[in-house]
Amino acid sequence: MALHIWPMTSADQIASVLAIEEASFTSPWTREMYLAELENRNVSFCYLAGFEDGAAVGFCSFWRVLDELHINNLAVLPDFRHRGVGAELLAFVLREGAMLGAHRATLEVRRSNTPALHLYDRFGFTVAGIRRDYYTNPQEDALILWKDRLGDASRS
Repeated sequence: MALHIWPMTSADQIASVLAIEEASFTSPWTREMYLAELENRNVSFCYLAGFEDGAAVGFCSFWRVLDELHINNLAVLPDFRHRGVGAELLAFVLREGAMLGAHRATLEVRRSNTPALHLYDRFGFTVAGIRRDYYTNPQEDALILWKDRLGDASRS
């Protein structure tokens, strides 16, 4: 089955994002946070990923600020992980960001999130710093990752 990626364009689609958030994060964003994101269309972007039936199984939200892309959340439902959905979404978002004029990308990730760290490493992200106790529930440091040259969104 081919993966489809489409923009979140209405509040009706937030329920899918929230379901993925709740299955993926210990401190998920709220509906109100995503409604605010929809209001800020020049900066805030969110893409959903799914298969032929149209149900979203993953999403990625990001901000484009000047020439930088800040990836806020990238998540895939547990039953669809390790099938390339996250990699396809990330590649798409990096290309989209480059088309929007971003030259580099950044994100924070839990230090213990080994699968995510492997994914980001495959795309050329490198550790640039640490945010101490950034995450709660449980409390944990975040690694700050950066990737330059967004035009090269290829992976190994």
